[in-house]
Amino acid sequence: MLKKKEKYVVAVVGATGAVGNEMILTLEQRNFPVEKLRLFASERSEGKSLEFRGQKIPVETLNENSFTGIDIALFSAGAERSKIWAPAAAKSGCVVVDNSSQWRMDPEVPLVIPEVNPHDLKWHKGIIANPNCSTIQMVVVLKPIHDAAKIKRVVVTTFQAVSGTGKKAVDELMQQTTDLLNFREIRCNVYPHQIAFNVLPHIDKFLENGYTKEEMKMVNETKKIMGDNSIRVTATTVRVPVFRGHSESVNIETGKKITPNEVRAVLSRAPGILILDAPEKNVYPLPIDVDGKDPVYVGRIREDESIENGINIWIVSDNLRKGAALNAVQIAEELIKM
Repeated sequence: MLKKKEKYVVAVVGATGAVGNEMILTLEQRNFPVEKLRLFASERSEGKSLEFRGQKIPVETLNENSFTGIDIALFSAGAERSKIWAPAAAKSGCVVVDNSSQWRMDPEVPLVIPEVNPHDLKWHKGIIANPNCSTIQMVVVLKPIHDAAKIKRVVVTTFQAVSGTGKKAVDELMQQTTDLLNFREIRCNVYPHQIAFNVLPHIDKFLENGYTKEEMKMVNETKKIMGDNSIRVTATTVRVPVFRGHSESVNIETGKKITPNEVRAVLSRAPGILILDAPEKNVYPLPIDVDGKDPVYVGRIREDESIENGINIWIVSDNLRKGAALNAVQIAEELIKM
């Protein structure tokens, strides 16, 4: 359990990646009580330094003694590194908030969105899992609706930005776009097909059931976070040529009738949500408008006229922010309140 202090020694593991950079920025912007910040990345980043509160912080490589004296470690270094280093960090007395998929479905590890299930932090054993980016923004919206009208079924189609894959994917979209506009041959290294001016119904590996790992993450993580296995979830996840900001079309079937106006009222009172819903004025959430912003944005709230108790919603959020770094820092903020 985290010892109560005025200020904490914090580590960011995977500091040079897109999410790691965002974690450092978020810690600074939210004025998290950091006594000392330590940054870790792979050997390739040795010798680099990153800025925090006007100071240059050197990037270190991990070893068996790295976590001595560290209170909280925010991990965004991939599942393989997390599998090795998160238990080592926890054993040294550090609390790990891990952004990879490694621990999310482990029954011994809480999977937490602070607006939804902060109570699950009470039973952590040194490792806390940060959910998948597309799951986070959806469940922030589902929870208040579930509390009001009992959700029976969710059908979600995502439109996910390339930054969810990482910097190489962002560079690939930029390079392909430049090459296409200049009539040059394009190259596909990150994705199996051209992503520029295209849409790929393929995120992560395909499984035997025909779904991708990303789709099944949304199914399984939603049930775990909501604490309700009776909710039926099906997902189609799609990669789109957008640099930053995931969008989702979500169809919700509830146990009892809830009108669009009632949904707006419920969501307007819920933490972490901002409603932009005036389609007659062309007002609805867009990825370009949420870049660098904290809330989960909701619009296009309307009744599903094909079923008795159905609602359609459009959800957009910055996948590097609330979908990763912000949620991790919010978990840390909850930990220091306990």
